[in-house]
Amino acid sequence: MAEHTRIHLVRHGEVYNPTGVLYGRLAEFHLSDKGKQQAQAVADALADHDIVAVIASPLERAQETAAPIAARHALPVDTDGDLIESTNFLQGKRVSPGDGAWRDPRVWWQLRNPFKPSWGEPYRQIAARMTTAVDKARARAAGHEAVCVSHQLPIWTLRQHLTGRRLWHDPRRRECAIASITTLVYDGDRLLDVEYWQPAGC
Repeated sequence: MAEHTRIHLVRHGEVYNPTGVLYGRLAEFHLSDKGKQQAQAVADALADHDIVAVIASPLERAQETAAPIAARHALPVDTDGDLIESTNFLQGKRVSPGDGAWRDPRVWWQLRNPFKPSWGEPYRQIAARMTTAVDKARARAAGHEAVCVSHQLPIWTLRQHLTGRRLWHDPRRRECAIASITTLVYDGDRLLDVEYWQPAGC
């Protein structure tokens, strides 16, 4: 009997972001010192696993999170654009409660439909490309394990899709902490289980 295939979806570590903006797909947002420690903690947690591929979003924070994981297994970090963060009209702006972006009438049209969402990449599109990324990783790692380093919204949207739940959701309820691991367990093409763990203690 073939072994199960496990795809570990890793959310990148903490980002150095002193201005508190929504960085989205912007370049030059790197891991903070704490984020580097978190990436190492994930690498340590996966050290004894049967990892045969490490694949990351092209964004710096994902590449830097993937690097120590790949190093522990003497593997390269491969890049897959399907794992990238979602687009967001508000990237580069401060969007925390009380900040100016939400008060600016120029952005209100972008907030008209949270079910799509209207301010960024549609949930269905995110789910489709993330499914493609996981399918490629499963093909490479059949009977073994692979790591895919991505971002909170894409990982959570994929999990909602694969478990048959609605894609629209309350962002505050996402179970996808910084440097967390969401593991998809497959028997062939059939998803058997979804496991969630936080080796970095976030």
